[in-house]
Amino acid sequence: KLKLCLRRGLPLPMAEPLSEESQGSTQGELIRDYEPSQGSSWRSGRPDYAKVNQTYFKYRTMAHQEGSLEALVQKVLKNWQVEADHIADVHKWKTMDSTKFKLAVNGGCPCNAQLMADVGAPNILVSETLDYSGASTTFDASRKIFNDAFPDGFAWEVLEVYTGPPNLLFKWRHFGKFSGTFQDKNGKKHKGGGEMLNLVGMCLAKVNEKLEIESLDVYYNPEEMTRPLTTTLVDATQRTIQDEAADSKVGIGGCRSGDCGVM
Repeated sequence: KLKLCLRRGLPLPMAEPLSEESQGSTQGELIRDYEPSQGSSWRSGRPDYAKVNQTYFKYRTMAHQEGSLEALVQKVLKNWQVEADHIADVHKWKTMDSTKFKLAVNGGCPCNAQLMADVGAPNILVSETLDYSGASTTFDASRKIFNDAFPDGFAWEVLEVYTGPPNLLFKWRHFGKFSGTFQDKNGKKHKGGGEMLNLVGMCLAKVNEKLEIESLDVYYNPEEMTRPLTTTLVDATQRTIQDEAADSKVGIGGCRSGDCGVM
């Protein structure tokens, strides 16, 4: 819709606020309270977090006290995800200072706000692994790949916060049941059996006095994200790629060496 309006010179549809179900209010806890900036629009309609919230509340390991530093950091990052994934115009972003924002993975080269908006946060965060290629996957394709793999959502929680603002150092967990189908970078499809994927990592988030994010330094093993999704081929006659035959450019997340286009 956004691209169609831009091509035809039509006014952009205004972004509606998130539903109470997406905010978590119907579960008795406000876990995200993102409100779109005036004049902003959703990429593909208002996002619906109902399914992922069910996964979050059912399988989370931490229930942070309202008003705690942990609850605050978790809400800040959940609001960031809403904006990064669903608001295309970086000039309408409010969870980040888009003039300063940088995202880096495992000490790799950082990307700026516009690059993340163009290619999508998942392609930056997962980047190049044995089974996934962020460089050859579009924004929309990456969303479909992981939505298909986790039809009930891939939830996220803060486990521990070690330092307060402006430098928020915390441990996080991503989790969800692999009950769908994952398509790897070679086009092979793998089926899940409902296994719970648990992914744990660290993050250093620098924020300003308004709690706008200026930088995110994320640390985890991206192979632990994609490798578990490739255990069972839908078509058992297909041969899986061998580790030793994998692309030599595969790294540890972030951009590949020599492939940093934006600082």
